[in-house]
Amino acid sequence: MSINILEQYLPDHTFHHLKKWFSDYYIHIKITKSRTSKLGDYRRLPDKSHQITVNATLDKQLFFFVLTHELAHLIAFEKFKFRISAHGQEWKDTFREMLLESIDVYSDDLKPIILNFSRNPKANFMASPELVRYFHIENPAENAVFVEELLINDEFIYKGDTYVVLEKKKKLYLCLRRKNSKKYLFRPLAKVEKITINEQQ
Repeated sequence: MSINILEQYLPDHTFHHLKKWFSDYYIHIKITKSRTSKLGDYRRLPDKSHQITVNATLDKQLFFFVLTHELAHLIAFEKFKFRISAHGQEWKDTFREMLLESIDVYSDDLKPIILNFSRNPKANFMASPELVRYFHIENPAENAVFVEELLINDEFIYKGDTYVVLEKKKKLYLCLRRKNSKKYLFRPLAKVEKITINEQQ
């Protein structure tokens, strides 16, 4: 993919960062359809080139953030010769350096969130509440909420099944699935459909 095509998905003033990060490697960038399971990924190909995919539907600043995340994998693996875990300390340090180096790309209201995130980069975007809230595209469903917005004993629907909130356990929420009476843990930012009193009547 040419840099001109890639730039259509990116904020302004990113070229000099990408030129520096790309310079030593042969990288295939693929823009994909929206994927609910991931925002992007990285893999090393058999010919020792590299492939990075990023979802096409992302906000430009989030697209750049995800691209930086995946490039950090490439750079960390190349530097440490694949003797590291995917999201280990080497990757965290590399990602942090890249985020701080490119902080000028982000808008003024996003910069403090990126700086806070950079202190301890997370492997999963969904584990970063500030970033999820900043970039979240609201679900048009009237009763769509985050699990953390529910109260104890509130009921909600997730993937067609009804659950009730039992208690908060550290950073997760213990919920009971009505269908089989089994208990499940939900992340605070899991998106669910709240059941209102009128719906229960």
